[in-house]
Amino acid sequence: MSIEKTFEEKEQETVTEVEVNLPFNVFLFNDDWHSFDQVIKQIIKAVKCSIQKAKAITFEVHVRGKAVVFSGELQECLKVSSILEEIALHTQIVS
Repeated sequence: MSIEKTFEEKEQETVTEVEVNLPFNVFLFNDDWHSFDQVIKQIIKAVKCSIQKAKAITFEVHVRGKAVVFSGELQECLKVSSILEEIALHTQIVS
């Protein structure tokens, strides 16, 4: 019986590890308060991308209402989201 319990515990640990390491996405939502230039500059600051990439993301946010700005581990996504929100941009982290 104790062998089965040990196996169940290990199985649960494995499932937990996989869930924690899932990729997360930072979504940026459109608003009527920020200019294109403000958003572009903040995206560059948050994800350290080129101006062309930041312009493309900003345009997608404008047209579709939202766009994925960054994908990665939760801690990285929290940092990116925090930087974007410094100027009151609306973000959401989704797994």
